[in-house]
Amino acid sequence: MQKNTILGGKKARSAVERSAEVIFTICAFFAVLAVFSITIYMFVNGLPALGQVGVLELLFGTVWKPTAADPSYGILYIILTSIVGTSLAIILGVPIGVLTAIFLAETAPKKVSAVIRPAVELLAGIPSVIYGLLGILILCPLMYELEQFIFKNSETHQYTGGANLISAVLVLAIMILPTVINISESALRAVPQNLRAASLAMGASKIQTIFKVVLPAAKSGIVTAVVLGVGRAIGEAMAISLVSGSSVNAPLPFNSVRFLTTAIVSEMGYAADLHRQVLFTIGLVLFVFIMVINLVLTRILKGGSAREK
Repeated sequence: MQKNTILGGKKARSAVERSAEVIFTICAFFAVLAVFSITIYMFVNGLPALGQVGVLELLFGTVWKPTAADPSYGILYIILTSIVGTSLAIILGVPIGVLTAIFLAETAPKKVSAVIRPAVELLAGIPSVIYGLLGILILCPLMYELEQFIFKNSETHQYTGGANLISAVLVLAIMILPTVINISESALRAVPQNLRAASLAMGASKIQTIFKVVLPAAKSGIVTAVVLGVGRAIGEAMAISLVSGSSVNAPLPFNSVRFLTTAIVSEMGYAADLHRQVLFTIGLVLFVFIMVINLVLTRILKGGSAREK
């Protein structure tokens, strides 16, 4: 009877494992299929405008007047704004987020972390439109005062009312903090304690242990946090449309600007014919932009791991 029970248990476990394998395979297939379908859809709908408008005029033109009698569809300033704005938001947000994660995971007293961690989680749950509204009510007036102070003697500056590139960058930097902090903290806490103990036993200080041992060991998770933060920054539309001014200009600090996402959101409702196709091309550019960033960061991560080995 015992042998039969053992054999029966093994058969039951084997059936469960086979079923789980089939389910996981199906889920993975649909995930890959979804990515493949989105890629095909974006290319099919985004490429025709490149042929009609011209690659050079569309990607390197600086005039965006899609509804004029003689329409122009240059999106160079829109592309540069997304690159500059996202880069600045990452430069501001990632160091703050990683250092906050280090503080919470390694040095914060329990009472302090019990207050900070729920606050960070609350930031992650706030809708993006709320960030935009707070930006309009708090950040834009401050930026407008700064703008008036800097350009008080200028006769050529076009005032933005505080809705400019700086405001958009600051809002984006705040919005990526919860993603970077939560994932980085989880990666740091996953580092085995014996690595810390070995470092301290060798005579390293706690700060040296954190930055020379723990941080490199958690690099994979931290890079993942950065990638997800970049995705949030690039893909954000609602909050940015409220604080950026949504005008096509060169990405200078006190210029009203338009990002790739806001260009689609602000005009898709009334766009038609070629104008609509160009908006799909902007979506394709955004899609390729995100893919390139993910590939570059993955290559950097793999290169760093290979060098360590």
